[in-house]
Amino acid sequence: MSAKIRIAVLHFAHETVTFLKNDTTLDDFIYQGSPARGEALLASYPKSYIGGFVKMAREFEGVELVGIESPLWPKTYTGSGWVTREAFETLVGRMLEGLRAQGPFDGVYLALHGAMAVRGVPRPEAELARRVREVVGPRACIAATFDLHGNEDDEFLKHADMGFAVKYFPHYDEYLQGERAARLLVRMIRGDFEVAHATRKVPIITATVRMWTGASPWMDLSQRALVWEARETDVHVNVFFGFPFADVPDVGMTVQVMTNGNPKLAAEIADDIAAFAWRRREALLSTTKIHSIADGVALAKQAIAKDETPVVLADHSDRSGSATFLLREIVAQDLSRTLIATIADAAATARLKASGVKAGDAFDMEIGGRVDESAGEPVRIQGTILNAAEGYGQFWVVVKFGRDNVLILSTYLVQLMEPFPLRALGLDLDAFDVFAIKSRVHFRRGFDDNGFARTILLVEPDQPFLGTIHLAALPYENVDLKRFYPYGEPTFPE
Repeated sequence: MSAKIRIAVLHFAHETVTFLKNDTTLDDFIYQGSPARGEALLASYPKSYIGGFVKMAREFEGVELVGIESPLWPKTYTGSGWVTREAFETLVGRMLEGLRAQGPFDGVYLALHGAMAVRGVPRPEAELARRVREVVGPRACIAATFDLHGNEDDEFLKHADMGFAVKYFPHYDEYLQGERAARLLVRMIRGDFEVAHATRKVPIITATVRMWTGASPWMDLSQRALVWEARETDVHVNVFFGFPFADVPDVGMTVQVMTNGNPKLAAEIADDIAAFAWRRREALLSTTKIHSIADGVALAKQAIAKDETPVVLADHSDRSGSATFLLREIVAQDLSRTLIATIADAAATARLKASGVKAGDAFDMEIGGRVDESAGEPVRIQGTILNAAEGYGQFWVVVKFGRDNVLILSTYLVQLMEPFPLRALGLDLDAFDVFAIKSRVHFRRGFDDNGFARTILLVEPDQPFLGTIHLAALPYENVDLKRFYPYGEPTFPE
């Protein structure tokens, strides 16, 4: 019979677009179901990191998991800017209170993202780990899971013992990384794993739309990490591609390697993968064709004429969800049988909800735009409401207009990853030739990798707005782009 092990589980995640004008506030993290604690927290994301962690940890004999009160993702998802200091301090304070009240613990699992940006806190994930360490003491083991878009350096691992980042974009392996974190955390608590790690920053920065691991050399970079893990025993490799839309000091690509008591091997592997990335730096930035919105819509019409449908028109650059540039061009070029999913407009959905809108009602409103210049101007849509429903913390309105086009209004930014959930809104997927969505790479899991779409067109406005590939146009204050390829002439290794 093994000695009983107590592990605290905490969650605090956000991918922060610091150039958005709407801060992520305390209120954004507080809604029905969030914060969560106990079994509610442990069951909060069953197919993601926490789900994998909980399932694997409970396969070990004598392991007790304690869900500490934690915020779930904010209502705004990724469609909001800087996390306020009030939100961070309040929520972290409650988490630490829970640790103190329900401890002691042998281990702590932190379900994070890695690209959270907090006003006045340069490295919030590392700061959270530091404060957790102060509470649980030096003997407790701390492990975390991350998105590969984390902006990380060596600071987090000064306070925590291990971190595990997904290797695929889209993130197919979230559950697997959660399982890995649980397995290694239990082993470390039992004395079977003595972590040694190495971290390398690689001075490469680019927009996330380029980072699809279904294409080389991003695929090759992930595969090289997997090969090292296969070649050596007890080796775990993270390749953080970085998140350039957070104006934070640890932005950019990072390689982390963890071994079982072998710092020399950790350094060797970290150097190898970092050097591989640096050698392929030009190719990394030339993997994805981006069209103007006008050209993208014209190419969609050509694809329809050639019967190369369904077509995906993905506006990768819209970070608020409210941008109307693609919708406006669809109307201007008179596309038909097109689904626009979605335009975010909190004010419009609130008014419609308050009015008791229902299927069959006439629709005539200006929607979208307004929130900032990157969202453009509102577009007037006249049509008929097909459906209006509450779900997933939002109010959804489905409008038919034009020549068999359908627009979905949402309250917040929505990245449509798969077409099939749209059936829940009463939509027939076969009724559309074009799916106009707001997504960078996530959509490939349900539109591309499975062969659903025959034509994929990535677009962005002519102006270099918030999610642009032209990073030099963004108003960075904490990042010197000249330190990164391709915006300067950095040397590597330094």
